Amino acid sequence: MDSKIDFFQLTSAGNRDENQDCMVSLVENNYALFIVADGLGGHSEGAKASNYFCRGMVSNLFQFLPLMKMKPKPAMSKWVDAAVNEMAVLFNGDEAGEKAHTTCAILYMDDLRVVAAHCGDSRVYKLNQNELIWRSKDHSMIQKLYDEGKITAKEMGSHPEQNRLTRSINIAKRHKVDVKIYPSIKEEETFLLCTDGFWGYIKEAELLKLAQPDAQKENLRKLANLAVFRAAGASDNVTVQLIKGKAPS
Repeated sequence: MDSKIDFFQLTSAGNRDENQDCMVSLVENNYALFIVADGLGGHSEGAKASNYFCRGMVSNLFQFLPLMKMKPKPAMSKWVDAAVNEMAVLFNGDEAGEKAHTTCAILYMDDLRVVAAHCGDSRVYKLNQNELIWRSKDHSMIQKLYDEGKITAKEMGSHPEQNRLTRSINIAKRHKVDVKIYPSIKEEETFLLCTDGFWGYIKEAELLKLAQPDAQKENLRKLANLAVFRAAGASDNVTVQLIKGKAPS
């Protein structure tokens, strides 16, 4: 995969004292894995939840790589379950583990397919140079309001109920990830993973700028800084990963 994609990523605490987001990027010859996780919980619990989940995904990587090539949708769900099991081990009986939650946005890629998975309101976007093709559907109250036509996409990021999730990752395993499968990434296709601290203040037209052939990390940095600026002193943590298909060399 390293010859087929370019990727750029960044994370920032925004206006918060602590960055409870976590991200993973692994790019090898025959696969790539990207993860964005947004921890939820007071003090350090949220940071632990996002970090432990990401560690769980990575530690179970080689167990699930063969399955991802055969039955990617059930394999991804089982992989996430295994990561949650690892979260429980890492919390080591700490009662805080029961209260700690995280969202996740996951992108697995190999030569045959792209597998996107998510839980909560961290998002995966698929774009080309001209349009937003697809985005993951948030597990949140504001997504429900949007689906019912009661708010606009622009209003989602600043709505007072923006943080009310209907699903999240927790060691109790109450909620599952949604999984979407696409063909392998093509030249000029772009995938974007991000937390709500990013998407809540960025317009669709601005996302499309990241899908242009000349978009680089500096373009990503400018948009992330813009998201913090627009939050007017109340920015959440901001984490974003940009994965772009490139022409064969």
